[in-house]
Amino acid sequence: MRVLGTRCLLLSLFLTLGSACASSAQVSSSKLPVRRVVIYRNGVAYFERAGEVEANQVQFRLRQENIGDFLATLAVMERGGHRVRTASFPVNMDEENRDEHDSALSEALDSWDGKKKDSRQMRTVTLELDGKHHELTVGYLAETPLWRPSYRLLVGDKGEATLQAWGIVQNQSGEDWENVELALVAGAPIAFESTLGDPVIPQRPIITDAGEVISGVPEGSSSYRQDESEEDGAVEPIEMQEEGRGKSSKPRSFSRKKAARSYSGASPMSADAEMMAPPRLNKETAMAPREESHLARVETQTGASRYEIPYRVSIPDKSATMVLLVSKKVPGEAVFLFAPDGGVADSARHPFRVARFKNESGGILERGPIAVFEKGAFLGQGLVESLAVDAEATVPFALIRSLSITSDRTRDQRGARLYSVKDGVLTVERDEAVITEYSATNGAAERARVLVRHEIMSGARIWQPKKGTRELAGENTVLVPVEVPAYGKASLLVEERRPIRRRMDWQSPQARNAIRDFIKTQKLTESKLAAFEAILEHTDKLSTLADRERGLHREQRELEKSTRETRLSLRAIEKNGQAAKLRRELTKRLGKGTQRLETITKELIEIRLARTEQEVRLKEARMGLKIAPPDRRR
Repeated sequence: MRVLGTRCLLLSLFLTLGSACASSAQVSSSKLPVRRVVIYRNGVAYFERAGEVEANQVQFRLRQENIGDFLATLAVMERGGHRVRTASFPVNMDEENRDEHDSALSEALDSWDGKKKDSRQMRTVTLELDGKHHELTVGYLAETPLWRPSYRLLVGDKGEATLQAWGIVQNQSGEDWENVELALVAGAPIAFESTLGDPVIPQRPIITDAGEVISGVPEGSSSYRQDESEEDGAVEPIEMQEEGRGKSSKPRSFSRKKAARSYSGASPMSADAEMMAPPRLNKETAMAPREESHLARVETQTGASRYEIPYRVSIPDKSATMVLLVSKKVPGEAVFLFAPDGGVADSARHPFRVARFKNESGGILERGPIAVFEKGAFLGQGLVESLAVDAEATVPFALIRSLSITSDRTRDQRGARLYSVKDGVLTVERDEAVITEYSATNGAAERARVLVRHEIMSGARIWQPKKGTRELAGENTVLVPVEVPAYGKASLLVEERRPIRRRMDWQSPQARNAIRDFIKTQKLTESKLAAFEAILEHTDKLSTLADRERGLHREQRELEKSTRETRLSLRAIEKNGQAAKLRRELTKRLGKGTQRLETITKELIEIRLARTEQEVRLKEARMGLKIAPPDRRR
């Protein structure tokens, strides 16, 4: 019973200590407080700790799970000319002095949290100094909840709206952020978990001495650039803004081995409590901040947008805050969008009410919710997808049943273009045309401007797009506008074309038209031009002969039918003595028909001979003719 009671007591104590460890800071340092936090959209944040130190070392307390990220991204910036010597850290635990109770507690921990065993135990990383005065800034990455955007859009008159963007920041670092510079980055640079803190001994090949003779010595090589003028491990000083003195510093480069980095500090400014309050929705304020200086400074770096908060903020541990990033007039309007959605059954016939605006904030807008207001009234909520600078967003927030839209689709083939000629084979490119007709009926007393979301078939393009047509970024889709009068109807035609290539007979009308257009639009050599002209001459003659042959065959069939009927009539009245006159007329008609059939037979023979001759000449004309596809003609 005593042993069991002792184990239960120790287990309770261990769980309490485990909870304390879990709530400890990811990274902490008593001598270097957090001064700057840059939060990204990929689950990490860049931290800067800064302060004046006059000691032999600076220690950082880290959770075991954070050592890899800390060592992989550690950057030390120093002002004053002194140097950081080394950064040391433990790589294993002392396993030799654990007693029975330690083993029991370890087993209990394994069953309690097997996946996170030892992940939150604390470790110490030590920066060795030289005991002199240092002004240090230490930067590193650590896991942090990603910041999330939230938007407001107040739709005004004459195509103008007010766009407001807020950033929601959560502090789960295990320590308070007191009076720190804060920046939010709309982008996600590549980041990964590192295990640099874990010792790794790779397997090595085993070499046995059996008296082998090595005939050659392998030579080593390196692709790294070596600069012998630098001292190994040297850290160059950097000018930094002095805390509390209001001095602005000139950015300089800092490196270990000249790894470039620039430093810039935001001027201190106290937070305005009134600015952080929810916006008042009325025509006078239009959600505008009281001071423009409270808005974030927007910078674009390597394709990502950085929102620098111009005042220092304090965020206690295990809490969140909202900061105003953008509040700006932008082009915007509330219109209708016909975009059938499988999740909304009625959207197959009725359009959505949507807000459209252009991102003129100067920075990228990340994906997030948006609340839409008009004339001080809440209209609805939507979701903004990631929006590049100067791109346009269309956000549905309601379904309108006073408008009804139907569609009908037909297919056809248009045009003919010579694509290529090779080995006597002619390839012609035609357009497969798909025509979609949208019919809109407006049952409201106000004129409606509708944007029709039209998905383009793969490989196609919109033919002669209507004015105002917009292509959606990253999608094979366009928005086509149509105006529907009050209590009226309107139609919209959208034609899309897709090229199709087929081998075609030289004598077909499409092939001859394609050759004629090709001669007119292309600069050809004299030999190719002469070949094409000869081909057109022979194909035209063959076309004439074919037309004549078809006409003779048609006449031949009619005459054969007529003579067969005449013979049957003669047989019917052969013994009728009163039908002598009729027999003479039928006999005369039969003779003329027979004579004409003989003439047709001769003409058909002559046409076949002429066709054979023209086909031979056509084959000779196209022999050796070669035309490359359009992308190879240049």
